Amino acid sequence: MPINQIEQLLRDALELSELYVKGEGSHFQVIAVSTQFDGASRVKKQQMVYAPLSALIADGTVHALSIKAFTPEEWQRERKFLMPE
Repeated sequence: MPINQIEQLLRDALELSELYVKGEGSHFQVIAVSTQFDGASRVKKQQMVYAPLSALIADGTVHALSIKAFTPEEWQRERKFLMPE
């Protein structure tokens, strides 16, 4: 259930064109792609993804979170290296 919950929270909060969430236990990896990230620094992009998940992090549902956030243009360049299995 946490993966579905994470996906829903992110889709509700951000205008994502692509979203990939993988995880095991309380450790998760997120790849998020959105035009909203255009012009934002890497840290700002991660903060935008982190914010909707703050309650899950605070209550311990999510213990570790790896975030990779891209604009659609960045994702076109990076996807061949990072595409989830």
